[in-house]
Amino acid sequence: MTGTATRYLYVARHGHASPDETALTESGRRQATLLGERLRSSNLCAVHHGPLPRAAQTAQLAHSRLGDIPLHASEEAGDYIPYLPQRDELPPDSADRLLAFVEQFPPKEREGGPALARAALARFTGPVEGDEPRHELVITHAFLAAWLVRDALDAPAWRWMGLNHANAALTVIRYAPGRPAAVVMVNDMGHLPAELRWTGFPPELHA
Repeated sequence: MTGTATRYLYVARHGHASPDETALTESGRRQATLLGERLRSSNLCAVHHGPLPRAAQTAQLAHSRLGDIPLHASEEAGDYIPYLPQRDELPPDSADRLLAFVEQFPPKEREGGPALARAALARFTGPVEGDEPRHELVITHAFLAAWLVRDALDAPAWRWMGLNHANAALTVIRYAPGRPAAVVMVNDMGHLPAELRWTGFPPELHA
């Protein structure tokens, strides 16, 4: 990592989407607005979002509560498979299940994903140049959120699998010069009322 100032990366999954994933539901719009409200005092300097409608709409609603800061669409913040594991790096008792999970996705998402994931790390992680901390929000999808947490923890590349993120939940990662990345919070839903929490999260894992 290079850079002379700390970066605080705020990562959120998009709000709850319609079954065809072309738009946010009413719950998703409320989640996005509340996410923006929570971050109003966070000194954000930019909002980045993936190009798909559910991420773009979430970003627009959150951004509307954040004042006059740049809003950027980014292919790197999109929905894709960030890493394709090989059988010999997976735990033997779960390799079949994990490989089947990855293989259910279209070839486009699997083949182009690793390059986008590397680009996302280059664009969004690490300390920054300057004298002041930088605070940025990335509104993305569950897989990239998991990939960024995995990277911050220096876990094996395949461990993006098994990390879940609820809709509009907030993760914060700190990248300070001369220090390992620090995961400040993961999957935090404190800004959401009870009825808007845990959407998009495996039902058996709800708290």
